[in-house]
Amino acid sequence: MPFRTMTTLQAWVDDFRALGYGDAEMLRVIPQETEDGADAGLIAAKLRSVSTTFYVAPGNEAGSTEWAVTFEPREDAAPLPAGRVMALASELATLSALCSFLQARSEAFLATHG
Repeated sequence: MPFRTMTTLQAWVDDFRALGYGDAEMLRVIPQETEDGADAGLIAAKLRSVSTTFYVAPGNEAGSTEWAVTFEPREDAAPLPAGRVMALASELATLSALCSFLQARSEAFLATHG
């Protein structure tokens, strides 16, 4: 998908950060290895409230503009006190807003370049 390039994703993350989300500094674009060697990326999120790894990527179906957050498995339980649960909720709300933002950007990209 042409909107998965590192350059495009970085520009979109920068635009998202410019909207003023307080937790947006947790986002970074990282390379994704593909079978065909294409320039592709993922958006990783380093949360402050938990050490679980998350990443944001578009759906795998051809032409999909839907984005999803993938929560990687943990080996250990992660009990959180109330304050950290609230911080996690805020960070997850930012990831949700990011997915909606990226879906809108993907739809606009395909409408213009499709």
